[in-house]
Amino acid sequence: MKNILIVVDVYPPEVSSASNLMYELANGLKKRGHNVWVLTSYPKYYLPQELKNKKFELFSNENGIKVIRVNTPPLKKINFIMRGIFQLFLPFLFFQKAKIIIKDRIDVVIIYSPPLLLAILGIKLKKYFGAKFILNIQDIFPQNAIDLGILNNKIAIKFFEMIEQKVYRGADLITFHSEGGRKFLIEKKGVPPNKIIVFQNWIDPEPYNNLTKNISFRKQWGLEQKFIFLFAGIIGPAQGLDFVVEIAKRVSDMQDIVFVLVGDGMEKIKIERMIQNYQLNNVIIKPFVSHEDYPYLVKEIDVGLVCLSKNNKTSFIPGKFLGYMAAQKPILAFLNKESDGFKIIKEARCGYAIESGDINKGIENIKKLYNEKAKLKELGINGFKYLLNNFTIDVCLTKFEKLI
Repeated sequence: MKNILIVVDVYPPEVSSASNLMYELANGLKKRGHNVWVLTSYPKYYLPQELKNKKFELFSNENGIKVIRVNTPPLKKINFIMRGIFQLFLPFLFFQKAKIIIKDRIDVVIIYSPPLLLAILGIKLKKYFGAKFILNIQDIFPQNAIDLGILNNKIAIKFFEMIEQKVYRGADLITFHSEGGRKFLIEKKGVPPNKIIVFQNWIDPEPYNNLTKNISFRKQWGLEQKFIFLFAGIIGPAQGLDFVVEIAKRVSDMQDIVFVLVGDGMEKIKIERMIQNYQLNNVIIKPFVSHEDYPYLVKEIDVGLVCLSKNNKTSFIPGKFLGYMAAQKPILAFLNKESDGFKIIKEARCGYAIESGDINKGIENIKKLYNEKAKLKELGINGFKYLLNNFTIDVCLTKFEKLI
C-alpha cells in the first residue's frame, strides 16, 4: 500500500476531462488498497446548474478519499494575462494547505498539468515529503498557448519555458498520453527518453452501461425526434467550436439534425453570437451536466463530436474520445493535423476524423453519418471493444502501480 497525493486544479463536482480522469484514478487506486489524498481548488466554475450556489467543504472524506479544496484567486473566465499572474500563487497556496492538513507520510505525488505553474508544487512536495514526483502532462504549455496565439510576449514565453524546464528536471517520471506527445517532448524540449513514457488516459465504462436512473435529456430539451451531434466540455480557444457552427450553418436545411454543445468556457459568448448572427435553430447550447448524469446524456445521442482548433500544433488527444467509446457511440472528430486522435479513429474503426477547417469534408461526414444510420451501432461497438483493450481504468491502473 502506498500513500498517494493527487494534485489537480479541477475535481468533482466540477465537470471536465481533467476532473473525470483524476476522479477515476483516485477511486481506482483507493479500491486497490492505497491511501489516497486529492489536493485541488475550490469548485467555482465548471459546475452543473443545480450546484452553482452550493457551499463545499474545504476538507472532506469522499468514499475514503481525503479531498482538500483550496480557495484561489480567479483562474477561469478571465483574460490570459490575469490568469497567468494568478496562477503564480497556486504552488504557494496549495503547499501551505498540504502542510497544514496532511500529517501522513506521502510516498507518491501525482501532478496533473496544465496548469504548468501548479507542477512546481510537485518539486516542493517531493522535497517536503521525500516522495516520488510523477508529472502527468495532458497538454504541453506554453507551446499550446503559443500555437493558439494566446501567448506571444517573448519575455512571458521565456519565463514559462524556464518554468517548464525546471519542472521537467524536477519530476522523477513524466507521462504523456500519446506517442506523438512523447516524441515532441524528447525532440523539442530535451526531455531524456528514459524519463518519459506513454501512459494512455483511462475511463471506467461501468457507469455508461449500468444506467438505473430515469433520466432523458432528449425529453427535457425537446429533441426526441432529432439526430443529435453532441459536444460536451470546455468551450475555449483550443476546441475551435466556431468550425462546428460554420458546418451547422451549411447543413441547416437538414431539419432532423441538431448540434448540442454542453458546457461553458471563454469562447461561449463568441459561439452564442455566431449562432445568433446566423439565426441558427440547429445549434443548442446547454450548461454542464453532472459527472453522475453525463453517461445518461451520452447514451441518448447519435454521434459524439471531438473538436480541436487547427491552430493546435501538438498531438493532444481530447478525453471526450473515451466517454463516447464507453457509451458505444460513433465519433466524428475535427482535429489539428498533428493530433494522434487520427490514429485512434483508424485503429478503433469507430467513426471518422478530418482536419479542422476543411468545411467541405466536415459537411460530407455529417451527411455520411446521418445517411448511414444502420452503421452507427457497428461503429459504436468497434469503439467499445477498442476501449476495453486499451483504455479501461483497470488496464491502466495495473500499469500505473508498476510505476509507483
